Amino acid sequence: MQAFFLVLARDGSEVKRKTQELDSLGFPYIIACGEEVNYPNVAYREPNGKYDAINFASRLVPRDAEIVGLNDVDTEIHNLEAALRLFSNNNNVSLVFVRVDVRSGPQLLFYSILDALRRRIPIAASGELMLIKREIFEKIVPLRKCRAEDSYILFKVLELGHKVAFCQESYVITKRTLDPKHEENYKRRTVGGIYQALAMTRPPFSVKLFYVMLPFVSPLLLMLGNRGYYWTKGILSGFVDYLRGDQTGTWKPIQTHERQL
Repeated sequence: MQAFFLVLARDGSEVKRKTQELDSLGFPYIIACGEEVNYPNVAYREPNGKYDAINFASRLVPRDAEIVGLNDVDTEIHNLEAALRLFSNNNNVSLVFVRVDVRSGPQLLFYSILDALRRRIPIAASGELMLIKREIFEKIVPLRKCRAEDSYILFKVLELGHKVAFCQESYVITKRTLDPKHEENYKRRTVGGIYQALAMTRPPFSVKLFYVMLPFVSPLLLMLGNRGYYWTKGILSGFVDYLRGDQTGTWKPIQTHERQL
């Protein structure tokens, strides 16, 4: 199936490497970049949230594309063929998201917990690399303002009655937060965004139930020590942000390895 990639970049620091990667993989692409840089297939878009970058770049997808790949610029893609095969092997699959491989920091443990959960219930996607059938993508864009644009897309696909798949054979290597304190900020941003996405979509009951219970069960993470403390604090802070009516689509950058767009 013909795939076209929309790559999201806040600045130009990783653009050259990403163009080389996608050229070597042989896939056409456009990079929506928040900094004006002189590279082919790069379009400038002032940073205003990843949801906005996707809406902007969605207009540049060629008509012959069958699959739209959403990819963060600071990732390294591995075994993409396994994810693409899920579409050809199962016509009912409309969205595929892949495993995230971090090599250091508190998210090593976090992803082992998250992946164990989402092998059973699609509670969250990984926006680092998602593949979606073009006809379904066109039903979802323009995305509404939301910090967790990946989960918004996931929940909309589920709302429309389509099947999603978590492909663990395909993965991306990326960097994330390196210490528990910065994890608190990361969790606050993402969890608050997920509750935004839930308010704008109608995913299955099992997904809703998980997030209804999350603020009450998150203190169990305290058993994991310092990491668990900051995870719990971030989760509860993100939930409180949502209850206070936070509807922003961006988050103030902090000094960590986490991506901001």
